[in-house]
Amino acid sequence: MSESYTGADCFVDALEQYGVSYVFGNPGTTELPVLKSLAASDIEYILGLHEDIAVGMAGGYASTRRYHAHSDPDVCPVGVANLHLAPGLAHGLGNLYAAKVAGAPVVVTAGNHSTDFRHEEPILSGDLVSLAEEFTKWSAEVLDVAALPAMIRRAFRTALTPPTGPVFLGLPLDTMLAETDAEPERLGEIPTAGGGDPTQLARAAELLTAAEAPTMIVGDQIARAGSDAVDAAVTLAETAGLRVHGEILSCEVNFPTTHDQWVSYIPPDEGLAARVMGADTLVFAGCSTNTTLTRHENPLIDSETTCIHLGPDAWELGKHQPADAAVLGDPGEVMRALAERIDLEAGVRKERLDRVEETKAGLADTLDSIGRGTEDDPRASKAELAEALIESAPDAYIVDEGVTAKYALLTRWPLAAEGMISNKGGGLGYGLPASVGAAIAESEHEGSRTVLGFVGDGSYLYYPHTLYSAARHDVDLTVVIADNRNYRILKDNTIGLFGGEDADHDYVGMDFEPPVDLVTNAQSHGADAELVETPEGIAPAVGRAVESEGPTVLDVLVRD
Repeated sequence: MSESYTGADCFVDALEQYGVSYVFGNPGTTELPVLKSLAASDIEYILGLHEDIAVGMAGGYASTRRYHAHSDPDVCPVGVANLHLAPGLAHGLGNLYAAKVAGAPVVVTAGNHSTDFRHEEPILSGDLVSLAEEFTKWSAEVLDVAALPAMIRRAFRTALTPPTGPVFLGLPLDTMLAETDAEPERLGEIPTAGGGDPTQLARAAELLTAAEAPTMIVGDQIARAGSDAVDAAVTLAETAGLRVHGEILSCEVNFPTTHDQWVSYIPPDEGLAARVMGADTLVFAGCSTNTTLTRHENPLIDSETTCIHLGPDAWELGKHQPADAAVLGDPGEVMRALAERIDLEAGVRKERLDRVEETKAGLADTLDSIGRGTEDDPRASKAELAEALIESAPDAYIVDEGVTAKYALLTRWPLAAEGMISNKGGGLGYGLPASVGAAIAESEHEGSRTVLGFVGDGSYLYYPHTLYSAARHDVDLTVVIADNRNYRILKDNTIGLFGGEDADHDYVGMDFEPPVDLVTNAQSHGADAELVETPEGIAPAVGRAVESEGPTVLDVLVRD
């Protein structure tokens, strides 16, 4: 090893050894040693024009690459983002929060001032570790080059160990410039969350067997465990005759929506959610976001309901309701083991399945009405948009931040395992960057899928310059904007809080008047783009976009 080998060289070598192909970033002076080392490596630097775009791209990449890793052990599912000092890290906190809630295995780094210079409080300085700590599994700074190999290894292991999530490492300039003879440490095997406590499994099986009309609420920790875990959810549902719903704010595919026992996603509405969860026994499998958007006046779940919780995160088990059985472990392993312990009489299982069919029939009209809107508007309804997308891109991989158009899509699309990720954090500005990261991840994967970014106009306008990164790096991506030219979610929430209808409220700061020319905006960043003004124009436009190379944006006008 030459005498000029530095901390930055060791850092980049560790990334290569761990299988990292891309670093997403927005650079500054304190990052120059890392950029110099990256230039001599096979890792591609993906430039984002804003730090939050870089973190969002890394999050979408990591969530998608994790799916690939379940079938290919050589895949590294970690997204790496490199930011600049305190303001740069602060800019990235929105999508760092999104990565945390999504459980995305992201390693965020930021350059920092040299340790012997900070007493002068130089420009852009701040406490990086504290800044990132709230939104990460682990936040630290490498203050000595000798500790660098161990801390990089720890960062990757922490991000990848269930429950997965982001970590932060500060990289001071003097640490990165320091000469070293240290070498990257081997990453080692990453453990699963395990198969669960046999005593709790037995208790859960006993409760499920004794139940009258048990229901399972599936959460996104199932999808994160892989398609085998989704299959295990199906096995458990079929064995125990369970009615199945997706948790509030479901953002991945945890159960195939074409299955006979699948009923619906639970809406973030107090009355409807309580109705759906009105069962004598509830199984919460891999859940984390199963509550309403604002305070609910009454309990969502009756205090007498038997609750069974299972999943890889101890914090989530029994968090909102008492757990009559709590099984900590990998969702797939736990549900498979639980199914093996259940032996129902044929008549009991049939009675349960008959109740499932009754519930589905009772909700059919309500589900079909989602997104229909008024018929006297020439723009497409959200339902028509969803139906056109299914027609023209049925095999697409969806990255969603459609907000008010989301449920029109979810209730119609025949979703299968690993078919979608969405913005579980809820803060706008994740979907478009995550779409780019997901498309980059798909480009690496054998049999890559068309990536369809589905975003609202409000979401798009947070970071439209994300498209520069997509165009610069020739990312093949179709972005569909559900454009109603206002923040419809805020209008809906206004009505929810204060009652009445649109005509009863003076909405402040919720309309785009005059509207932004989204087509010209997208083209200015290097993407192809077109405006779609009628329902009939959607499917042909999507077909053209999917067939074209590079990023294409479709601005589709939709009804409120």
